Amino acid sequence: MSFSALISQFKRLCLPSVISAHRHISTDPNLFFRATPCLMAEPLKKKKKMDPAVVRAREERKKKRLEKQIRRLEKNTRQLKPIQECEVPLNLLDEKLARQRGISHSAELLEKRVLLEKRWANFKREQVLSDLQTIDRLLFCQQKALDELRNESEELYQEAIQFDFHLIPFTSVGPVETPAIENYDVPDGEYQDVSKKWT
Repeated sequence: MSFSALISQFKRLCLPSVISAHRHISTDPNLFFRATPCLMAEPLKKKKKMDPAVVRAREERKKKRLEKQIRRLEKNTRQLKPIQECEVPLNLLDEKLARQRGISHSAELLEKRVLLEKRWANFKREQVLSDLQTIDRLLFCQQKALDELRNESEELYQEAIQFDFHLIPFTSVGPVETPAIENYDVPDGEYQDVSKKWT
């Protein structure tokens, strides 16, 4: 066998300069050496066969735990979060009996107070109704006058519905929000959160 024939036999076993991950689509018979990535695979572990009674007992314990938590939440649904400002100090609760006055009123005085409260409630009701009727009457008269003015002149009507700034002396100068301060060095401080957390 000649040297050229030996080279042609081993030509297919040479390594390329760049090994690609896929096979070239070509008519060249050279296949070269191919290296596949190491996957580090291992066979799947077999599941342990557990006793059905143990599985059932474990599920029952989980179910009972959830039911207990649900009952605890349902019991505390109507319980409101305490407001610290509205809580009565304990020393005042202890002095409650000492602060109570043993004053008893006569039946006539109690009846007189009830009648006075009823008369006051009726008076305030009539006062509110009178105010509402007065406001409705003024608004009706104002709208009627504006309609008559609009029939006479559209320009006068447009002037009449404008705001009278002489009666409402309001002026606003400057932006509605404070603009950012340029080159402001924000202090990086620490704070302690003392707010109470309720569960």
